[in-house]
Amino acid sequence: MKAIKWIGKVVNVFLIVALVFTSILVFTNLSSDGPPQIFGQELKVVYSGSMEPEIKTGAVIGINPNIDKNSIKVGEVIMFQSEPGVYVTHRVMDVTQNDSGVLYTTKGDNNESADINPVQAENVYGVHSSINIPFVGYMMDYANSSMGVATLLIIPGIILLLSSIKSIYQAIRLRKEDVQSDSI
Repeated sequence: MKAIKWIGKVVNVFLIVALVFTSILVFTNLSSDGPPQIFGQELKVVYSGSMEPEIKTGAVIGINPNIDKNSIKVGEVIMFQSEPGVYVTHRVMDVTQNDSGVLYTTKGDNNESADINPVQAENVYGVHSSINIPFVGYMMDYANSSMGVATLLIIPGIILLLSSIKSIYQAIRLRKEDVQSDSI
């Protein structure tokens, strides 16, 4: 019986932590004007496996957009806009300069060859920082969906509420039993 109570308390603590973490994540995503940030890094989700094994599909990575786009070095991982609305995260393999400015030759670590089109410095969104959290991107995308909000906020909240009501009911029942045993 004590093991069940202990497991129940662990589950309650886990639900509270998950609820608070998810609430903060969803609230910051919904209330911010731009993408979510942590430690000055914009959090972005990776949707392809071109940078595996270093950056897994579904990972959340930190991107520093406050950089000098003309001074990126070979070996750095950059996020750039390949076409309107499409962002790619690849490693810089070569840096060249021509009349139109600085050009970066990029390649995904998991790709066999470099990207066909070099990236103009003006199309660089930012440089990948040290933030790289595998698989959390799936949870972030889900948490930002209407079904995710319901699942990750409302359902744990209801479970927590029911658990609290049960605990209060049990405490009242024990108190009544104590009062009745004291009166005898």
